[in-house]
Amino acid sequence: MDVRLREAPCGFISFDHNGYIIEVNNTFLEWMGFKQENLVGKHIESLLTMANKLIFHSYFYPNINLHGHVEELFINFTSQTGESVPYLMNARRFEQDDIEVIDCILVQMKKRIDYELELRTTKKQMEEAYLEKNRALAKLEQIYIEIEKKQIELMEINSGLVQISNTDKLTGIPNRRFFQEKLEEQIVIYRKEEKPFSLLIIDIDHFKKVNDTYGHQIGDIVLVKLANILKNQVRSDDIVARFGGEEFTIILPNTDVDEAILIAQKLNRAIELAEWTETGNLTVSVGIDTFTEDDTEASIVKKADQALYVSKENGRNRATHFIDL
Repeated sequence: MDVRLREAPCGFISFDHNGYIIEVNNTFLEWMGFKQENLVGKHIESLLTMANKLIFHSYFYPNINLHGHVEELFINFTSQTGESVPYLMNARRFEQDDIEVIDCILVQMKKRIDYELELRTTKKQMEEAYLEKNRALAKLEQIYIEIEKKQIELMEINSGLVQISNTDKLTGIPNRRFFQEKLEEQIVIYRKEEKPFSLLIIDIDHFKKVNDTYGHQIGDIVLVKLANILKNQVRSDDIVARFGGEEFTIILPNTDVDEAILIAQKLNRAIELAEWTETGNLTVSVGIDTFTEDDTEASIVKKADQALYVSKENGRNRATHFIDL
């Protein structure tokens, strides 16, 4: 690695197509508290939490494989001490000596927080100077306006980054990353307050046939329309998200087994009776599970997915709860 790149004022990490780290610069090592031997040869996902692994699989890998690059991805890496450190990452894929590698440049989001503090300090200094020197009033007012403008721009940038990172680009509803975070929150609430909650996994029946028959553009229209139906059918506290492909998830807070089944069956009917001018008709299959004290984040998803498989096997256009398997 070039000396200038090794000491560059940004993080650099390079890994092969299988995800194993080839190179990492000193800047990133210092930020994260690692040494070269801690990371080189290790898988990139060893630095990621479960939620951020999902981002890599649902967004990073598809885009790097399709477009050859990823721009301004909001991602968190786990440091040597276990701290979650936020970054903006740009990545590009290229071949080196017939080996495909992915190079990533990382900029710490912590700088934005420092920038906000700097703005506040500057504003305070400006106000003190305003009281001391009336003759500088006009100039100080201009500085104040510029600082306010920068603060607004900064808040808009931060808000936009969070929204982009949590939103599915096609349907406009929350994405898998957001679902994962909300699922973790529900589990914490359950452990503290023992409030029941349920999970639905919804899959469009014969969606491949829709794409093959009408084309992917119509398939996208169907996904957007289904997302809108789900949003309109659920309660205000329910959390609808796109899980990936033609699968959607709904987290149902304060919902036991019987109520979850009724909600899922209601969705089956609403979707079947909706006007599908693009395809003539459309149905979905639903898998349901209700969280118990023995469950984990992974187990409730797995059991809802198994219930979904049973709905598919038993003729589709139906809802099955894992408890009935």
